Amino acid sequence: MRNEKGKIRTFAAIMERERLWNRNYVKVWTANFMIFFSFMVVTPLLPLYLSESFEADKDTIGFVLSGYTLTALLARPIAGYLVDSFSRKMVLLICYFLFFALFAGYLIAGTMTLFAIVRTAHGAPMGAVTVANSTSAIDVLPSSRRAEGIGYYGLSNNLATSMAPTVGLMIYDTIGDYDVIFLIALLAAGIGLAINATVKFPTKEIVPNKDPLSFDRFFLVKGWSEGLVMVCVGLSYGVLATYLAIYGKEELGMTAGTGAWFAVLCAGLILSRLIGARSLRKGKVVENVNHGILISVFGYLLFALLKNPIGYYGAAIIIGLGNGHIWPGMQTMFINLAPNNKRGTANSSQLTCWDIGMGLGVVFGGMAIHHTGYSAAFWFAFVVNLIGVLFYFIYVRRHFIRNRLR
Repeated sequence: MRNEKGKIRTFAAIMERERLWNRNYVKVWTANFMIFFSFMVVTPLLPLYLSESFEADKDTIGFVLSGYTLTALLARPIAGYLVDSFSRKMVLLICYFLFFALFAGYLIAGTMTLFAIVRTAHGAPMGAVTVANSTSAIDVLPSSRRAEGIGYYGLSNNLATSMAPTVGLMIYDTIGDYDVIFLIALLAAGIGLAINATVKFPTKEIVPNKDPLSFDRFFLVKGWSEGLVMVCVGLSYGVLATYLAIYGKEELGMTAGTGAWFAVLCAGLILSRLIGARSLRKGKVVENVNHGILISVFGYLLFALLKNPIGYYGAAIIIGLGNGHIWPGMQTMFINLAPNNKRGTANSSQLTCWDIGMGLGVVFGGMAIHHTGYSAAFWFAFVVNLIGVLFYFIYVRRHFIRNRLR
């Protein structure tokens, strides 16, 4: 009888470990939702806040808000190194706490200079906690369900990103108090921190790396070609996401289409992640990226080709469907190219390449619009995306198949 009970308990433990939606994965998934919800609930309101509270002009607003991007970009490779070299949970909780605590800085920043310092500083823990949390999600997933779990993990980003701006704008329209929005963000981040504090990570020995610090400890060199594809994808998206609002207003006469565009995009992302999870479950990582990268490029072509609401919103759903396949597939590629002790580096490498692409998209897109107009900028986005697609099919997918470790 005792043996039978022991077998039942052992079987239940095995089943719990093999479950995709196990307790720890659900907790990390929810904590990631809180990261993006807390961040995005304030982000759309910050330009308005700076304008109304400090009478900042557009150039000043852009300068103040751009500092966050730089610190986030710098923090990601360092975070990847830290989560690989020290206790995952310790690094995660420290990063999450700093991310949570700096929301309080928005409440006490009484001058433009102080607010700029807080916002710029906030980019570092934001960049670090996204790396630490996504690496933690991989740790608590069963190896047999890892690729599928990575796909579903991204849903937490998509849901938070689509919900939070709407919630923030509704509350502001009702109450008209920015401090309430900042308090909501602080509370959401605090809930995420508390949830992560209860996560139980699999026991693993931290083996000190005695090799001298090298570039490979901060960037997965083996994933350089996959990284270039992510730069192309990020650059194309950066052009559209940054300038579509002003383009819609000035060229198409659409004064309130930006929110709807991102809602349609998120619908495509969510749908494709749900569909793509089936192929990822079967280990079809390359096929998943194949489909996504081909779908996405047609979205950019449509946006550049049709200067009307059909092209505007049609591109959103197509790009969403494509990116929803690309992101989990490419992340799985980075993870499968790295040994287990470099999972954090692999995650940070993908995110860093995306950030670089987004930044280049903002810069070059703005230059193209200033000198030649919107049409040239959006054709530029399509061409860069097409270059990434061609490079992927000519070299990258074969490079991955030759070099993957699992």
